[in-house]
Order: sequence, then structure tokens, then C-alpha cells
Amino acid sequence: MNRSDFSSLLPMIHRLPAALLALAAFATTAVAAETSAPTPAPRTTWMPDNGNGTYTNPLFYDEFSDPDLIRVGEDFYLAGTTMHAMPSLVILHSKDLVNWEFLSYATEKLDLGPEFRLEEGKDVYGQGIWAPCIRYHEGTFYVFSNVNRKGLLVFTSKDPAGPWQQRLITPGIHDLSVLFDDDGRIYAIYNYGEVRLVEFKPDLSGFVEGSERVIIPRGSAMGEGHHFYKIGGKYYIVSADYAPTGRMQCARADRVEGPYETATISARETMGTQRGWWCNNVGQRDPIPGYGAKFDIHKPGDNEFGAAPLHQGGIVDLPNGDWWGFSMMDFKSVGRTTFLSPVTWQGGWPYFGLSGNLGRSPRTWVKPAVAAQVAPTATYQRSDDFSGSKLLPVWQWNHAPVAAKWSLTETPGTLRLHTLPAAHFLAARNTLTQRVIGPESTATVVLDGSALQPGDIAGLGLLNMPSGWIGLVRTGPGFVLRAYNQLLDETLDRPLDSPRVFLRATGDYDNDLAQLSYSTDGATFTPLGTALRLPYQLKTFQGTRYALFAFNSEGREGGCAQFDDFHVAEPLADRSQNLPLGKIITLTNLGNGTSVWSNRNGMLHSARPGSPEAQSPGIRFRVHDRGQGRVALEAIDGSGFITVVGLGLSGDVRLCKQETDGSLFQWQDMLRGQCMLLSLKNHRYVAIDPHTGEPYSAESPGARPDRKDGAVFTWREAAE
Repeated sequence: MNRSDFSSLLPMIHRLPAALLALAAFATTAVAAETSAPTPAPRTTWMPDNGNGTYTNPLFYDEFSDPDLIRVGEDFYLAGTTMHAMPSLVILHSKDLVNWEFLSYATEKLDLGPEFRLEEGKDVYGQGIWAPCIRYHEGTFYVFSNVNRKGLLVFTSKDPAGPWQQRLITPGIHDLSVLFDDDGRIYAIYNYGEVRLVEFKPDLSGFVEGSERVIIPRGSAMGEGHHFYKIGGKYYIVSADYAPTGRMQCARADRVEGPYETATISARETMGTQRGWWCNNVGQRDPIPGYGAKFDIHKPGDNEFGAAPLHQGGIVDLPNGDWWGFSMMDFKSVGRTTFLSPVTWQGGWPYFGLSGNLGRSPRTWVKPAVAAQVAPTATYQRSDDFSGSKLLPVWQWNHAPVAAKWSLTETPGTLRLHTLPAAHFLAARNTLTQRVIGPESTATVVLDGSALQPGDIAGLGLLNMPSGWIGLVRTGPGFVLRAYNQLLDETLDRPLDSPRVFLRATGDYDNDLAQLSYSTDGATFTPLGTALRLPYQLKTFQGTRYALFAFNSEGREGGCAQFDDFHVAEPLADRSQNLPLGKIITLTNLGNGTSVWSNRNGMLHSARPGSPEAQSPGIRFRVHDRGQGRVALEAIDGSGFITVVGLGLSGDVRLCKQETDGSLFQWQDMLRGQCMLLSLKNHRYVAIDPHTGEPYSAESPGARPDRKDGAVFTWREAAE
């Protein structure tokens, strides 16, 4: 069977029982000759699609929180929280659940009072559009989203690309999910812990009086962010619980009003990611922190879960009957990101994960079996030279903009921001933002401040709480280059001869750090100020944003700033070399620093640094390509292939002369030269207990947040 023949069988293979899946993959790939595929062009932005039939989480390495996802025919639609940012309520489209394209915003400007416009000292930080529910019923798309203290917004459209019509229902209900039932009735569920049900009027003009009731009482292990489904005649509710750590719960019943039974369907899955730095004292209803504000931030323990594990999401089916799960996790200063998980039904419950390892999700797995053939696609274009007639979809304003005070046409090819009065950066109107993208990225922009007036400040910021920025300050006689670190309340000034300057923010968002710098020639950049610590905070429940801003600090309207050539670079976006196919490598366990070694009894064991074993050929393995990101690892000393035999217990990872189905592993790219090996025999990871001295097993469910529990390796290319 050639590879084209194999591709035609993929939909069928995806539906094979798990016990046969690895064998099918081995039988069809191990016999194929290893060939060198054309080298694709290096990627410049994060894409989850690996181009080999697999994907790697997260779907987006920038914030996409509170996801809700539906399928309509062979098309998938995804909606997510946008809070105070405008345009609001983003809608994405996909044919394969992996590659997503921007489709529309449900509203260009959400304007429900002065707080939405940063007027009268008011703001809507942490409010606005959040936790939307997207649905399709009888030819119409619906999006439901509560706006705190304002009510429930219902958006409708025949076309998900818009335009969207909206209606406000009061009072609102938060974190809701909607079900159009088979009998024509329309229900919504909401609340935290105690799940409440209410019925909509048929025209969605409000709720049926007296219909609200509790369907799951408090104390049933349910959380919030519910997703409501009817599957096979039963009612299912998927929710997120945080008591005391993030996980996913599911409830089911034969009737909409219950009684419901509950189960945990995903837990402990952090993808080997730790909680980031955390801000304790800036809450949702606290005022905007200005100059001199005090911040209480800390780094949680290395293996503290909090809301890091997968939580808040739901499930969706494919036309072929397969099911997939989607969820989010708190991903440090990037914010909340979205993950895709295979779903395995067992005992009538939709568990995230694979048979043999339910509740845990692979970081890298085979793409969903859909009819469409979709090339790897980036959701957004992030860099912008402002030459277009409108802003790119990736841009959002911080609150509602003043239309007359910004322009792309006054000086064609640039963004012009006119300064409006503001007390500080976070209160500045007409601040244009986009989400930072991890794991590392650098944003650079050219600023021309020649038209600024005294008291004007303009530049590039990292919008967070605490925030930081670098920019030009117009004084009476001239200009000053200034960097401000809000956490430290630190201001550093440098004289500047010219009002034209290159500004840069370089972020390592996996480590919650960023550095501001500047250049006068665009080639050599000089850091200015202390590195910024960027925590996650519960004022906006959002990650960090790049921000182009201009405001007047003296209480009046001033001049204007011109921005050009905004460019985002992602040094880790190209993952083409992260899977060392055809190479000879060594593997070092992060848990204890030992080398993976094939001992004389044929078991996979550990070689301590400096030992004779660590210098032997037994620590070097050739990585054979078996297709779809699957590999076989052969010891170059001739002792055989790393193979899982039996159940994968201690001593069950052997070196076997002949390659079998137990020799297949799904390579898990953990970035920065780190990886895990997922056995396709039992869907568990090759690992050791760093403390016992036992040989390797394949019984680990997945990595701990600190990655030091024996399942994560660093790999390095080695000589033959």
C-alpha cells in the first residue's frame, strides 16, 4: 500500500478501536520507505498544524478565552470572550478544527454608557463581552453573551460573516449556554456551583416568567462556564470547576430538569505548563491602577495547579461520528488559550483523552478526520504597515474609540492618533491593541512624534496590570524618550535629538518577562528600564496586549502621533526542526539529569553523567519516520528498537531486535529542545520515577507542571 492509498483509509482508521490504532499505523507506515519530503518555507507565526497530519496545542499561542464551538454541516465556528476590547465578540471559522480563519466581529463598537468610552473617570475593564455561547438553529446563527450590569446581548445573523443584529435582554444571566430542544423550546443554563435553568420566550425577547429553577444543587461538583447539549436523547452539561483546582466536569440526565449525575472528564492536564506570576490585589471591581499603585504579585509553587489545567470548554462531533473536546487554560501572561483534545466515550461519558489514559490530553496528536484537506493556516496577520484602507482584524481598541481622533488616511501609509486628555496610560482613549503571542515574540514600531504638542505622550506599551511602556514625551523645548515600569513605579528618561524613533517590546511570555528598547537607526536597539514582570491578573481576566497609544497628560487635546511599520517577530514559530527525523539523538531526562540508556538486559534504563554508560553507544538512538509525527527509535549499538511490551510497567520498555506496534511513539514537541514519547500501544508516556532507580516504564499519564517527574526529555543531535 502506498501513502496515497493510506490517506484514503484515514477516516476509517480514526474510528478503529484504540487497541488496533497503533497496529494499523505500524502496518501501513513501517513498510514504507523513508523518504525526504521537500523542505517547507520556515514559518513566521504560530500555527498548530504541523503539516504532517498532526497538530500541536495550543491552537493559538495568543489569548482566546471562554471558547464555544459548534459544527454546521462540514463547517466549524468558534466564538470567544473579548471583554472591553472593540470590535467585540470574535467569530472564527474552520474546516478541520485545527486551522482557523477570522470571520467577523459581532459588533464593531459596544457602547452602553460612558464607561465603555473611558469617560467621566469610568471604565469597563473586565466587563463587556465575555463567555459567549454560539448556536445555529433553523438557518440562523445566534450568539448570547452577558454584559455585566447591563444585561444579556443576543446577536443574530443568517451569515456568520455578518452583519449581526443585536438585542439587549434584561436582566442578564452570566456564563450561559443555550439549547434549542427538539420540541421547539429554548433553554439556558447558568450560574456557578448551583446550576440554574431558565426558558426563553419563543421570540427570544426575554424569559418565560416563573420558568427559572435549580436543576443541579450546590455540592454536586459542578462549576461555571457551562456548555449544554442533547446527545442521543440525553441532556449533557460540561462545565469548569475551580474548587480548588481547574478541571472539567460533566453532568447528564434523561430529562432537561434532571435529576443529573456528574463525573469528572478532564483533570490535571497542564501540558507541562506551570502557573505564571500572579497579581493578588487588583480585582474586577477595583479602580484602574495609576501612577504609584502598589501591586502584590508572586510566583506560585512549581507544581501548583490553580486554574492551569484544562478547563471551561465543551465537545463537538464530526460528520463521521468522532468527538473532540475544546477547552482553555490560564497560560501565564499570554492569557487564556484554547486547546483541542480527542474525546473517548466510555460508560456514556465524553472523556477528554485517549483510551488507556482518559482525562489527560496529548499535546500533539493526529488531526480530526474530516473530508476537507486544509493547509496550515495562520488565523491572523499581525504585522501591519498601515497601508490598507482599514485596520487588520487582529487590532482591537481599548474601549470604544473616538472615530474623529484616529486615521489611516490623513497621512497615507501610517496610523495617526490624535492625543486626548488622560491621567495615565491605562486611562488613555484611542489606544490600539493586539494580543501578545507566545512563547516569545518581539513587536517593533516606528513612531514619528514631530506633530506632538507639549504634554503629549505617545509610544508602544504592554497593556496589563501592572503595565509598561516606552515612548516620546513632548516637553516645551523638545522631546524626551521615556520608559515607564508600573510595577516598580520606575520612570527613566533619555534625551532624544529626533522625534522619529524605533520602539520595541521583546517578550518571553512563558517566563512572564519583557524588555523595552529603542533605536534611532532601526538596526541597533538599546534597552531602557528594568525588565517588566507581567503577571496574570483578575481585573480583566486577560493577558498582555501590545498597545499603540497617544494621550495628553495636561488635561487637554494636543497634537498627534504617527505610527508606521508595526512588525511582530516570533523566533520559535518555526517548529520544523523540533522533530529530529532521520537524526541520531541523545535523550536526557529532566527529572534527574540522566541519559536514556539501553542496558545489557535489554531494558531502557538510566546512565548517570560521567559514568562509562553515559559515554557508550547505548545512549544514542536513530529517529525513524513512521508518518504523521510517529517515530521509532533504534539504538545505534544494535540492541534494537525502544519498544513497549506488556502493560508498560517498570521494565516493560525494552530494546527489541524487531520493530513492532509497541515500537511506535507519537513525538510530543514541548519546545526548546524538550519532548515526550507517547506510546501508541497504551497511550501513556515513557518515563521513570526519578527517585526509585527503576528502569523505564510506559505508565505515565503526562507531565507535571515542572516537567521533572520523569516523563520529559531534552534531546540533542549526536554523532554516529
